[in-house]
Amino acid sequence: MIKEFFIFFLAAFFEILGCYSFWMVFKEQKPTLYLSIGILSLITFAYILTKVNLEFAGRAYVIYGGVYIISSLAWLYFVEKQSFNKWDIIGTFIVFAGVCVILLGNQKSLP
Repeated sequence: MIKEFFIFFLAAFFEILGCYSFWMVFKEQKPTLYLSIGILSLITFAYILTKVNLEFAGRAYVIYGGVYIISSLAWLYFVEKQSFNKWDIIGTFIVFAGVCVILLGNQKSLP
């Protein structure tokens, strides 16, 4: 299960980096070179997400959605230097509990 979470969090990093690169160009007027970083990051994200040990893409996306929320809050704090509020923290715990239920309940056994 730790390997699965590592893959999901790594995928989230690349998706957030990719989207943030677009954000920087279109919202912060950064150079368009950031778009190439964004495109490469989003391709990397999509590839990494295929490496999870789940049988169905839809279920992987559900679990990933929860990990994405948690990762986005980490990005908010570490990259954008913004603090969490109590609702961010409570929501994160609720999401993480749901992710664990779905992931553990649908883990396919390895040969």
